[in-house]
Amino acid sequence: QVRLVQSGGGVVRAGGSLILTCATAGITFSDYTMSYYRQAPGKERELVATISTLGGPQYAPFAKGRFDISRDTTKEMIYLLMNTLKSEDSAMYYCSATGREPSESGPPRAYWGEGTQVSVSS
Repeated sequence: QVRLVQSGGGVVRAGGSLILTCATAGITFSDYTMSYYRQAPGKERELVATISTLGGPQYAPFAKGRFDISRDTTKEMIYLLMNTLKSEDSAMYYCSATGREPSESGPPRAYWGEGTQVSVSS
């Protein structure tokens, strides 16, 4: 059974920092691109950051220079360090794993965590 277990959300003042974590189980972690998305009330879900199987990160423009995504292959987890948080960063943040098992063929699968709320007070 595939599980993406998220933690680390909460309430923080503007300018502060938070670390989100996503622990995976049931997937061959090294074969999956890992990402964080976010969704604010009334808005569409948007990509925050992604990190490839080789560890190369990519960021949405609003996250560049403030957020840092990393992956730990040994622990099969990813982390999102968010600095200089702004009120507009308030949203539900979702962890995502995209890929396929070595034994599988066909299009990649996508799995999602349950989300963790980040609230930034001004």
